[in-house]
Amino acid sequence: MISGIDANEATWFYDFVSPFSYLLLEQHGKWPDIDFVPRPVLLTELHRHWGQAPSYSVSGKRIFTYRHALFRAEQLGIPFKMPPAHPFDSLKPMLLAIAAGGDFACVREIFRFIWRDGHDPSTDEGFDQLCQRVGVAHGEALIEQEQVRAQLRRNTNDAISLGVFGVPSFWMNKQLFWGEDALPMVLYCARSPNWLDSREVKRISSLPSGLAKADAS
Repeated sequence: MISGIDANEATWFYDFVSPFSYLLLEQHGKWPDIDFVPRPVLLTELHRHWGQAPSYSVSGKRIFTYRHALFRAEQLGIPFKMPPAHPFDSLKPMLLAIAAGGDFACVREIFRFIWRDGHDPSTDEGFDQLCQRVGVAHGEALIEQEQVRAQLRRNTNDAISLGVFGVPSFWMNKQLFWGEDALPMVLYCARSPNWLDSREVKRISSLPSGLAKADAS
């Protein structure tokens, strides 16, 4: 059965292609004491919908992103090893996570296979190894099931409807928090949710664009 995303439910959005999703999940012990539901979404579709250029499409940004991910891993003391090529096609591991039930333990093992051990899950050999790693037999057949693929599409479409534009993202109290470095903000807002209702937060959240006339011309 395909399940939609409940806007009242605390949700964590991720894509296995994102090193920062891995780094954030490795800090799970620091997260707020809230039952977040992990939801895989296709980052490429988020980019397409919002008209964003992915980081890897800009050479300087691509290099900085990889260096920053490594720096954050070293700063946080998290084991980190880039897969042999990036970006890679994350569709197979995303579907596998759904087919396997998608709990945090499974999702963590998939992330570690890619970003701690440095494997490419998109190749036939890499995907077979990944299936063995998470204890899933007949993984290739499972990810071909229409229900599994439909769930990933539904996740992505529902995330877009909530305004999700990137990963990793927390959805908490009907508010969006994006990026590995947003964890301190998530923790603060979990303790002090009224901060988002403060006058200054409301003011900056509804600022008009200074380029509105130029955009319309």
